[in-house]
Amino acid sequence: MAGGRDRRVPAIRSTVGPGRGRTERTLYVVAYDIPDDKRRTKVHKTLEGFGRWTQYSLFECYLSDKEMVILRGRLDGLLKPSEDSVRFYPLCAGCEGRVETIGSEKPREETVFLI
Repeated sequence: MAGGRDRRVPAIRSTVGPGRGRTERTLYVVAYDIPDDKRRTKVHKTLEGFGRWTQYSLFECYLSDKEMVILRGRLDGLLKPSEDSVRFYPLCAGCEGRVETIGSEKPREETVFLI
């Protein structure tokens, strides 16, 4: 981190799944600014597989560490760093609880059942 110590707040961790094999997940707000329509569409479709689209260039994603690595790898193959920008904002437990919304629901982790 430029200019000093890393002062990041620990991200919220929610635990999904009973007992063994539980996965800790962090809520990330993912924002992107991509001028090229084709690349922007590919990034949007990629993010749809990891979280919920909440505003034009914004997703809310509950990700495990492994899912974050997978998402970053997929995005790296799509982006042009000289033109595109994707930002990941992890939310701490206190921050997530204080999210205020007007006209939409607060962030929530989707429950997925695999049979």
